[in-house]
Amino acid sequence: MTPDEVESLILSFPEVERSTSYGEPSFKVRGKFFTWLRPHLDDSVAVHLTSLDERELLIEMDPEAFHFTDHYRNYPIVLARLASVDPAWLKTMLGRRWRHAAPKRLSKAHPDIGTD
Repeated sequence: MTPDEVESLILSFPEVERSTSYGEPSFKVRGKFFTWLRPHLDDSVAVHLTSLDERELLIEMDPEAFHFTDHYRNYPIVLARLASVDPAWLKTMLGRRWRHAAPKRLSKAHPDIGTD
């Protein structure tokens, strides 16, 4: 995926808007952090997971697509390389993250997002 394609995917979720976090492009849903892109660092998008074990499994299964830096060592976040990540997987994972970050009222208004 290209950075523009990933950004379009991210912005396709209800009420997500562009922002910045730590000087890097990020996205928020109603002011709450959703995800960020790392185009100037390693052309990756940060993906929140349910556990560190899940991250290790992803990296083991596909080290071309997934990695992390020391900054994320203690957090269940994986960096997905835009050029290698499966678009369907990324959409599913961003949907789950959106459901977690969105206010309950907004989440209830979109029951089809992040439940697969």
